[in-house]
Amino acid sequence: MELRIERLTKKYGEKVALRDFTYTFTPGIYGILGANGAGKSTLMNLITDNVKRNEGQILWDGTDILKLGKDFRAKLGYMPQQQGMYNDFSARAFLRYMAQIKEIPKKQADEQIEQLLDVVNLRDDAHKKVGGFSGGMRQRVLLAQALLGDPQILILDEPTAGLDPRERLRLRQYISDLALDRIVFLTTHIVSDIESIAGDVLLMKQGELVKHGAPEALIASCGGKDLEDVYMAYLGVD
Repeated sequence: MELRIERLTKKYGEKVALRDFTYTFTPGIYGILGANGAGKSTLMNLITDNVKRNEGQILWDGTDILKLGKDFRAKLGYMPQQQGMYNDFSARAFLRYMAQIKEIPKKQADEQIEQLLDVVNLRDDAHKKVGGFSGGMRQRVLLAQALLGDPQILILDEPTAGLDPRERLRLRQYISDLALDRIVFLTTHIVSDIESIAGDVLLMKQGELVKHGAPEALIASCGGKDLEDVYMAYLGVD
């Protein structure tokens, strides 16, 4: 399982949103750090084929994702930042609705939903309306929908934003367990989340990959104490 990106570039008019991005991803958690406008969202949108690239390749096990088309998109799971949901739906009904959108056969979807409700510890609340859920419970519903279809690539956008410390720790553990046989992208402003579970960290600035490596190696490279020091050393000054 390999997602290889080669010299990927995206421009919006004269503005270069992503420039010559090259990296090879295999199963594990990849934390992506950068300020707004650093190119994180552009990179995710290119991987999901939501925007057209100007240059470069995105290869899944050696084949460009544009050739794979729908077959590649079926391998993706996306957890957005916490946002408006169908508040009158129960958690189970919401997952059934998302399974229909993903065109997962009903029998397979029903089995997966029951398994995922256990994975995210929501079985006892599955019949309740998501409008009454806490922030952490809503995030767990969003994580469950991202896992429908058993995707091999997970994109998690600010998954712990707005959660209390207990919920954040719990969700981080879920994510850590999921990455054993998946490629997981974790984009967040909460540096401590990345430091605790990411095997590799990518630092992005003004559309370019400026530094990457294991958290401990990055910390050592700048003589810092934690990833906050790494962020300031490589990204904190324009």
